[in-house]
Amino acid sequence: MKQKPQKRDKVLQPLSRDHHHGLLLCWKIREGFKRNIEVNRIKLYIDWFYKEHLLPHFEVEEKYVFTILDSEDELIKRAIAEHRRLKRLFESSVEIQKNLSLIEEELESHIRFEEHILFNEIQKYATAEQLQLIQLYHSDEKFVDNQTDLFWE
Repeated sequence: MKQKPQKRDKVLQPLSRDHHHGLLLCWKIREGFKRNIEVNRIKLYIDWFYKEHLLPHFEVEEKYVFTILDSEDELIKRAIAEHRRLKRLFESSVEIQKNLSLIEEELESHIRFEEHILFNEIQKYATAEQLQLIQLYHSDEKFVDNQTDLFWE
């Protein structure tokens, strides 16, 4: 019998919405490649997304979400290692096309891991106080996209 997906705690829902925007970033990269958009145009957008959205998201996860589980937990080790790898890819200024392709693949895989596995595990062990701390440091702000160059349209 197929297991019913766990309902996401309302405190974690804003982080899941961030994940949705991360998946849209992956789609935008794919669209840019499909439309033969010059890689530096795509890179400008992903640099903006990284600085404005992804880094703050990683910080909240690492300080307040991942700490709910033990730092030696294999899921936490994997998530932190993937954050480090993604940061290196985003911050690299060489082999831009290759790195964009890797970002698209690895970010999508990472988000799916967090949504389907890690967050479910975190929800099992999170105390009310821990969830309140997440809520305090991560509000559900409306996503405002960078409309400077809509290369994916």
